[in-house]
Order: sequence, then C-alpha cells, then structure tokens
Amino acid sequence: MSLASALSTTKNILGNTSTQTAVLSTNVQNVSNSDYNRRTAKTATDAYSGATTVAIERTENTALLKQTLTSIADDAGQQTLLAGLESLYSIMGGDEYSLAPSTALSDLRDALQNYAATPGDKTLASAAVNAAVDVANSLNTATTEVQSLRAEADTEIGSSVDKLNRLLSEFEQANDAVKAATAAGTDPNNAADTRESLLKQISEIVGISSVTRENNDVSIYTSGGITLFETTARTISFDARTSYSAVDSDGNPVSGSPVYIDGVELGAGQNSDTTAQGSLQALLQLRDEVYPTYQNQLDEIARGLVSMFSEESGGSPLPGLFGSKDPDYPDASVDYEDAATINGLAGLITVNQNAVGNPFALRDGSIAGDSINTENASGFSTLISRYVSGFETAMKFDPAARIGDSATILDFSTDSIGWAEEYRSGATNASETTSAMLSRATEAYSNSTGVNLDEELILLLDVEQSYKAASKLLSTIDEMLRALLEAAN
Repeated sequence: MSLASALSTTKNILGNTSTQTAVLSTNVQNVSNSDYNRRTAKTATDAYSGATTVAIERTENTALLKQTLTSIADDAGQQTLLAGLESLYSIMGGDEYSLAPSTALSDLRDALQNYAATPGDKTLASAAVNAAVDVANSLNTATTEVQSLRAEADTEIGSSVDKLNRLLSEFEQANDAVKAATAAGTDPNNAADTRESLLKQISEIVGISSVTRENNDVSIYTSGGITLFETTARTISFDARTSYSAVDSDGNPVSGSPVYIDGVELGAGQNSDTTAQGSLQALLQLRDEVYPTYQNQLDEIARGLVSMFSEESGGSPLPGLFGSKDPDYPDASVDYEDAATINGLAGLITVNQNAVGNPFALRDGSIAGDSINTENASGFSTLISRYVSGFETAMKFDPAARIGDSATILDFSTDSIGWAEEYRSGATNASETTSAMLSRATEAYSNSTGVNLDEELILLLDVEQSYKAASKLLSTIDEMLRALLEAAN
C-alpha cells in the first residue's frame, strides 16, 4: 500500500467514525423518545477509497407498524366506549344503584303496601304520593343526565373532528417534506419520524391503513376504505349541536349529525366489544346507540307507570297519578297501554297536583277520573291494592328498548340496570384485551425500531476502536513521511 493510499484510507476511517459517532449519539439522546426510529450509518467499500459512509438509514418495520396502528385504534375505541358506560353507571348511583328508577319504584311499591293496610291514614297517603313524586323526579333527572351525556359525546366528536383535520394538515406538510428530501437525495428521516408520529395520533381518532407509493409518498385510508389523505388532506365535516333533549317539538327523537369523511358517512361502533376503531366511532356509538337505548328504557318505564295508575272518566281511561308536564304531548289520542315508546316521556312525567293536594284521591281514584269509592269509606283499599298488584303483573313493552316485550314494571326497571351493566362488563373485559394487545404491539415495534441503549454503547466502543486504529495509522504515516523528507533532505 502506498503512502497516498494509506492516507486516503485513514481519512475515510476518520470520516466514517465521525459520522457514526454523530448517528449513535443522536440515537442515545432519543432512547426514551417513542416517536424516534433508530438510525444506522451504512457504509460501502471499494478498492480505491475503502469503506465510505453512503447513507444514514432509518429503521423501519412495516408489518409491526401496521399492527401497532391497528392496536392503537382498537384500544382507543374500546376505552372510549368503556368511559361512556362508566358515566352511565354513575348516573344510576354506582354500586347501590341508588339513583336508578328501579330503586324509587321499589320504594313506591312499599309505600303503597303500607297505605293499603291503613287507607284512612293521611300520613301514609302523603307518603305514597311523595314516593310517586320521587319516581317522577328520578325519571326526569335520569333523562336530563342521559341527554347531557349525549351532548358531551357530541362535543367530543366535534373536538375529535377538529383535531383530525389539524393532524391531516400537519401530515400533509410532513409528507411533502419526506417526498422533497427523498427526491433531492437529502436526509428525510426526521420528517419521516414526524409523519409516523402523526399516523399514531390519527389512529387514536379513527382506524387507518396506509400505503407507501413512489418517492416515499404515503396515502391514508380509514379501516373502511374511505380516503383520509391522498396527495392532499381530505375534509372531515361535522355539525355539532349545542344541546340535546330526548324529543323535539314535533315529538320525534333528537338525532345527532353524522361525521363525513371526504363526503362519506363514518359508521358507529357496535356491541360491547366494540367494532369501533378509534375514539370517533365509539363516541358515535355512545351518542346514537347506547344512550338513546337507555333513554327508550326510561321512556318505557314512564309509559308503564302512566298506564298502571290510569283512571277512568265516563268509561274511558286517562292519566291518573302520573301524567305529562306538557299538556300537548303526548296528545289525547295516545294509548299508554300500547307497547310503543313515547319518546321523551320520562323527562316529562310528573305527579298530578290533585294527588299532591289531596292524597286520598289516590285511594278513591278521583285524581283525574271518577271516584270509585262512592261511599267515601276511609277503609276503602280496593284501588290501592290493585296498584300494588300492578307491580307484580306483566305488561307489554316496546322491543326497541332491548329488554324484552313482556315483564312486570319492577322487573323491567331492574333489567334496564342489567342491560347497562352487561354492556359495561363486556366493554371492561374487551378493554383489558385491547390494552394488552396494544402493550404487546407497542413493545414489539419498539424492540424492532427503537433505540437500545446497551447496543448503542457497544457500537460506540467499536467506533472508538476504529478511531484509535485510524489515529495510530495516521501517526505511522506521519513518521514515514518525516523519515522520507529527512532522507531526501
């Protein structure tokens, strides 16, 4: 080897070690950064210059990244659904279900039983009416809080849509930077890290799949195939509501606006182990399926109560102890015995003020109808006993409430709790699974593409040895050149 060749080799070694040291140092600095992929300085060897650093490569694993993005979306959807069900659980009063209508109904039955034993006792009569007021208040409050949960979900949907639009805009900038650097032959790795971080954030909102095209260009689609990004970011639109109620002025259920991605409606999740991928579909599921179903159950309990305590006037049934706050809804043509949900009735149900003013009217059947206690006997208990028996008598319910079409009102109210708790239990079990899958996928991807501090330190030691060898070689060349110059004098 000539001195010139040896000097060129030494120069290359020093250049390589400098580049490798910089790359390894950057890796070490980002050892705790989950959005950083390990860099590797790649070298090539030829007969003239020896080993030369030709590129700094970013570690990638497409299969594990795909699995990680899917796991992020699945877990985000499941955790969002579970959080919404926990909120529903809270408005029922927690473990004791103290705020659930079933508790108030049980108290009303007990109060009526006591009153039936001594129908001439005004204190017991008032206690029965007050228990009825508690039932109405329970249904009113539950309706208000369910609709509040729907409004909160709607607000979160709006925030998620705004965030998704922002993330897609940022993704477009990062993707353009990657394409520009790739085309120019410069380092695209930092922009690629930013782009991948945005993909993870997007997948928390909506499930995605990505396709890498020519020039390192990436397109994003939802799990259902709707285009989110292809060269440019697509628009996600949503019209948020400021508030929710169970029924509108025409007596129709109040519905939330859909979410459109590139003009295509995004579907909601289904079931307790939800099909939702990303928080957005789970929020739609809560707003449009879970909470409205529970509202239907409340409305059916309210309808059953009006029917149970109805009275007669001129041979025709009409609301007695319980009725609606709105004199125009439902109208007089409604038959409360029909197994059809009266939308929003649980929020409107109230105790007739005639019963509050005269509790004995409950005993006589004269709250709104014709008294059947024609002799005005203080010991008359026929009607009260009938009401008590009504709690044990099956009635028809709307199957749309998802509890069944026949049950006693107490069983129906208890089954309503069971429906919500079964949903929550299923969501809890599924959330544990998705959480474990996310943990494993994240760990596997990190092990494949992340920085291992021990490995980086070992490589730094190797680079140090290369530097020492180059330094020694340079010193030898220096001595040889000095000797040669002295010999040439």
